[in-house]
Amino acid sequence: MGELSSCQNIGPVVEEQLRRVGITTLAELSSLGAQEAWLRIQGIDESACIHRLMALEGAIQGVKKSLLPDARKAELKAFYQAHKLK
Repeated sequence: MGELSSCQNIGPVVEEQLRRVGITTLAELSSLGAQEAWLRIQGIDESACIHRLMALEGAIQGVKKSLLPDARKAELKAFYQAHKLK
């Protein structure tokens, strides 16, 4: 386990996916943002879901994904709907 799996919402599977797309630290994840990181993960895993996007944002903010502000959840849901694979 690395630095990322010690973050809120990030387990070993998501950490490995992040590593595969070139993200190995929380600083890198924060710099890219949850949306870009999620798009990169979606490029290697078509099953990337809204929960993974929320988890990435929660990791950046240091909170459980369920505790993200409602406005941010709405932004992420709109982004997901616009970018999910059909």
